[in-house]
Amino acid sequence: MTWLQHFALARDPFATPAHADDLFETRALREARSRLGHLFELRGIGLLTGESGCGKTSVARQAAGRLHPSRHRIVYISLTTGSVIDTFQCLAWGLGLPTVRTRAVAYRAIRSEITRLACESGQLPVILIDEAHLLRGEVLEHLRLLTNFAMDSQQRLCLLLVGLSEIKALLARARYESLCQRILVRHQLDGLDRDELDPYLEDRLRRAGCELPLFEASAVQALFQASRGLPRQVNRMARFALCAAACDNARQASADHVSQARAEVML
Repeated sequence: MTWLQHFALARDPFATPAHADDLFETRALREARSRLGHLFELRGIGLLTGESGCGKTSVARQAAGRLHPSRHRIVYISLTTGSVIDTFQCLAWGLGLPTVRTRAVAYRAIRSEITRLACESGQLPVILIDEAHLLRGEVLEHLRLLTNFAMDSQQRLCLLLVGLSEIKALLARARYESLCQRILVRHQLDGLDRDELDPYLEDRLRRAGCELPLFEASAVQALFQASRGLPRQVNRMARFALCAAACDNARQASADHVSQARAEVML
């Protein structure tokens, strides 16, 4: 018997949500969504940072997914090799442009398409670049140049850089001063608050078909301390804790089961 069968769960309650709108509403999520909404209205460059596993990508995609499709063109770039031409090719592909081989040609084609979307179709291109902390310096500079339109009198592009907190130290260097001056919105995404963890677990379990509390109070506290409220860590440890509880034929996961899960996750 699997742990899902042991707890009569229809599916894994701690799997990554299939849809961004399935995200649990937290204070951090609401605040980030508000800040990103402000960025989309202003048009320009934004920076969303946070620790690994805090949900940056999910939050960014949810916020962008709520934009009206007839007025926005969303381009999501998850990861490139870090070179300028590779980044431009990913961006061109996202805009529906043919593949190009040179940096200069790609740059002109992207600029022309952005202008066309803004002036002819009335659409604002919104570019989300995930794992932005891995981008090379020259890529960041070329992305900044892409946002220069009509001597800054008309913003035709919204660029959101999403990455680990370490990118803030990178951008603080003198060579990125021009880029930093153009960042309109900066936001550091936090994890779950302690008082949000109980309803978070209940919500995930309910979506999997379980209305019963499967974690003892001490287990929830141990889970928060071990995960620091980071959703990805919460999910991983909660899953392993339920596996351990099922192996012990227990009806609930205890603090000891969470300790076993932490050891498993930290391997």
